[in-house]
Amino acid sequence: MTLTDICTLEEWKAFEIQIHEKFNIDANVFNPDGIRITDHKAWVNRLCPAIKANPKGQAFICAVAHMNIAAEARQKKVPVIEECDAGLLKLVVPLFVGDEYIGAVGACGLLLDDGEVDAFLIEKIIEMPESEIEILSDGIQSISREQAHALIEAVVEKWREMSSKQARG
Repeated sequence: MTLTDICTLEEWKAFEIQIHEKFNIDANVFNPDGIRITDHKAWVNRLCPAIKANPKGQAFICAVAHMNIAAEARQKKVPVIEECDAGLLKLVVPLFVGDEYIGAVGACGLLLDDGEVDAFLIEKIIEMPESEIEILSDGIQSISREQAHALIEAVVEKWREMSSKQARG
């Protein structure tokens, strides 16, 4: 079973947009290999695009965070809330049909509670001056753990609705 057996790519994209609009967070649906299934991208800060634009940032900050957190969510079969190495929220909700893992919904790009960007680590990985990191980090919004859990509940509820609709045929 695949994600597109449950919904069309257009429906998944609409879901990503809905999560973004409701929670002001970058949300994406990933296949079991950790690859985004739509072309939707809604940056919620100026720092993340700069990190992702750098091959080292993509490989050693973004991809590693998603792989590790998604693996934990998949193994434990529960949503996981953590921070990436840049200091930003990374949340993953695993998607299962029965015992079969078919993908995940990930959300990121905000500061968790009173967290802060790890400018030192970002500077070391992507070799961007700390002063530029601070400028790009200015104004990054926060999300509380309570709001993160509300986001998880919204994703889980929508997943139940989508997967039960498919099960009914």
